[in-house]
Amino acid sequence: MLHDFLRSRRSVRRFKPDPIPESVIERVLTTATYAPSAHNRQPWRFVVIKNPDVKPRLAKTLTNKMRLDMQAEGAAESEIDKRVSNSLRRIDEAPLIIMLCRDVTDVRINTPEETVMNIQSTALAGLQLLLAAHAEGLGGNWICWPLYAAKEAQSVLNLPETWEPQAMIIIGYSNEQPKQKELKPLNTISIYL
Repeated sequence: MLHDFLRSRRSVRRFKPDPIPESVIERVLTTATYAPSAHNRQPWRFVVIKNPDVKPRLAKTLTNKMRLDMQAEGAAESEIDKRVSNSLRRIDEAPLIIMLCRDVTDVRINTPEETVMNIQSTALAGLQLLLAAHAEGLGGNWICWPLYAAKEAQSVLNLPETWEPQAMIIIGYSNEQPKQKELKPLNTISIYL
């Protein structure tokens, strides 16, 4: 049943080193483009990162910014070191990273509401991408770090100025049993009128 499949998707944080075939990557990205978007603008942009030379540069850039932000918030060095170490490992282990971006110019008119619609549309493509990866037997994890380091990510990846990073999705064949998801009770998050 489709509902069982949709409910079985989990965030995966540890991956096998097995490469992902190009045909699978193309199917996942193509399926992601079928997401709904406001005014059919399709503002999502995908940066596919597999290059072993690019991944460490991206990891260093993001974790340097993470370290600075956490220090500014007064986090303990042990906590900072742990988060940085986990982040570096995840990026290194993931056979595939997709930087999900939105084209900031791909709006019907430049208003705050249209900007929100643009962001929402991009997020829907990200969810579609995760479900497509799941359908291919892949695990994935949505990571929001690039929101805190958008300019740094743009620079290290040499992205067009209009491509604003929204999320980093790490993908690969799972090397862990993901935890069961704890959900809020439906009656506490819904109102029926």
